[in-house]
Amino acid sequence: MKNTTAKIALGTWAWGDTSDGQVFGDQLTAADLQPVVDDAMAAGLNVWDTAYAYGAGESEKMLGTLLQKYPRDSYQLSTKFTPQMAGNGANEVADMLAGSLQRLGTDYIDIYWIHNPADVEKWTPGLIPLLQSGKVKRVGVSNHNLAQIKRADEILATAGFHVSAVQNHFSLLYRSSEEAGILDYCRDHDIDFFAYMVLEQGVLSGRYDVQHPLPAGSMRAQVYNQVLPQVEDLTAGLTKVGAKYDASAAEVATAYALAKGTTPIIGVTKPKYIASELKAASLTLTPADLTDLETLAAATHVDTKGSWEAPMV
Repeated sequence: MKNTTAKIALGTWAWGDTSDGQVFGDQLTAADLQPVVDDAMAAGLNVWDTAYAYGAGESEKMLGTLLQKYPRDSYQLSTKFTPQMAGNGANEVADMLAGSLQRLGTDYIDIYWIHNPADVEKWTPGLIPLLQSGKVKRVGVSNHNLAQIKRADEILATAGFHVSAVQNHFSLLYRSSEEAGILDYCRDHDIDFFAYMVLEQGVLSGRYDVQHPLPAGSMRAQVYNQVLPQVEDLTAGLTKVGAKYDASAAEVATAYALAKGTTPIIGVTKPKYIASELKAASLTLTPADLTDLETLAAATHVDTKGSWEAPMV
């Protein structure tokens, strides 16, 4: 079952921000986010990505509440099993899924992911009974390298299933999955590649520069504010390309990920950005645009690999 509903998925990592764990610098309420959900659903952007790890279930709980009024078959849910948050029980994958189902207010998940490859041999088999039961429709692996993707697929194949999606960090500033051959592998094996951090937590949106840094006190500010001088030429290049298409820097950065054959996961926290995602999905960048942007990105010499990620190559 392929993802044919929307070109772009909507991420809810920021929806799990809590007062004691600010990743993005905003603590959002249901009142803040209901217009986002309503506008997205009206626009046909109906693939929602979350994880138990996002605020220890707070993101899932928020998303489940906000989607309650919509028929379950009108949207797709994507959530994750995070090995580092598992206990020592005999059925930890199933147990974490049970909590996610309760918080999301559903009896099945469209795509259930192994969040990272802490132990491919140990955790991947736990997906098989969930597929067999129908509680999970598709399975994916996130933050896995090519060898780990292939091994997870071999394990699932023993029961007649396969990895149907990969979710890795991918952006103009971080193309490790492309360099490692993962994008080509997914294309050749009919696997959806979901790209997260396409905008590098806002750095490629055109909203931030040395004079306008990311919100102080947030984890993303600690990581990205120090490299803002190095990415100025790239964000200027995104803005320049965007001018040709009456598009913003963020829309061009998203269109770049689409041009690479990925499904971008974009974190949206305000309804005004829904129209921007539709614009990005409609853009067709030229080969020259792609080359120019990649040249500018390479010249930044910025490595945005997350602290949770292992190198892909």
